[in-house]
Amino acid sequence: MSRALLKFVRLSPTKARLIAGEVSGMNAEKALASLQFMPNKAARLIYKVLASAVANSGQDAAKMTVSGCRIDKGPALRRFTPRARGRATPIRKPTSHILVEVEQVKEGDQ
Repeated sequence: MSRALLKFVRLSPTKARLIAGEVSGMNAEKALASLQFMPNKAARLIYKVLASAVANSGQDAAKMTVSGCRIDKGPALRRFTPRARGRATPIRKPTSHILVEVEQVKEGDQ
């Protein structure tokens, strides 16, 4: 099993988990093909991490399956916007950690 990790990416974990749920359990080659044509920012980033995990394994993508795709919450960037009467309200810009694990397909599973 090989894995790849991307940390502190400026992306909401809630939005990224929607894409991660679609590709986990898929064949790596099919997952890469489907992620390539999704219009989301999360799909582009998960595509890069999945391609890195496949490259780390040293195997062909057709022989690999996505065993896990986990999106963890990172620290939020705290910004402030001015409001009326000299006040300020906080703006939270969330970050995420993306972990993708791939493993080789067993002979009986093909």
